[in-house]
This record gives sequence, C-alpha cells and structure tokens, in this order.
Amino acid sequence: MSEKKEKVAIVPGSFDPITNGHIDVIERTAQIFDKVIVGVAISPEKTPVFTIEERVGFIEEVFNKSKKIMVKPYDSLLVEFARENGAQIIVRGLRAVSDFEREFQIAQFNKKLDPSVETLFLMSSPTYMYLSSSAVKEIAFYGGCVRGLVPHHVEKALKKIFKKQ
Repeated sequence: MSEKKEKVAIVPGSFDPITNGHIDVIERTAQIFDKVIVGVAISPEKTPVFTIEERVGFIEEVFNKSKKIMVKPYDSLLVEFARENGAQIIVRGLRAVSDFEREFQIAQFNKKLDPSVETLFLMSSPTYMYLSSSAVKEIAFYGGCVRGLVPHHVEKALKKIFKKQ
C-alpha cells in the first residue's frame, strides 16, 4: 500500500514586516495543506527595514506553537526553493485586482521554469484587503498607530526603529 504524499505549500514574501493580513493568509493555507513553509525572500531589488533574521524571527514568534508552519529564508528562484523543500504549491495572497496582474505574470514565469509547481491565489479576508507592509511602514514612520495591523512584537519593533530616525 502506498503512503499518501504530504501536501506542502509555500507562502513566499519579503514580510517587511509581517502584517495581520499575511498571518491570515498563512493560517488559512495551513487549514488546506499538510505543511506550510513561509519563505522569507532575500530580495535584491528591495531595501528592507528589517534584517532577514529579524523578519524570520517575527514570523517564528507568531507561529511558534504550530507544528504545520515553518519559516525559512531563501535567496534563489522561488521554484528552486519550492523544489528544495518538496513543495508542490505556491500560495499567493491577493488583496485586489491590481495585485492579480503582477501575481499572474509571476505565476506564469514560475510555471515555465517548473511545470510541476502550481500557484494558488487566495483572496485576502475583507478585513485585511487594504493592508500592506508598505502602508504599515509609512504609518509607523510618521508616528501613526499600527495596533491591529501587525502583531504586538512587530508594532514594538516598528516604534523602536522609527523612533531613531
């Protein structure tokens, strides 16, 4: 009798910082798949506010009690990262139609690079459709309140980093 193959999904992003919208997508992905890998991108075209270690740490703190969710940084093509981790699915959260066009293009490139890896689009919950890491950083930069937009430990880190500037 053959064993059922574990369904592994990757939720990739820069997560600079992780928001409650990201958390919602990751938790909903974990309800569908056996294992979820949160892939934290070391992105050459972006200049993150937080180091890769900080971003990974923030996410690990959120999901430290989950046996299904693990966090890993990556510095490669996403499909290579998926292959290395035995993932068959890439899950991308979509907030609005404007996200879809770019995400669709990326999904097509990924499919060309590795036809065995599928992309699944998961719509944001209505509560988080407006939420982005960029907006959170801008609000924090100007001293605005980000409570309810990010986990408490991330809120504290944002206050600390932007207080210096």
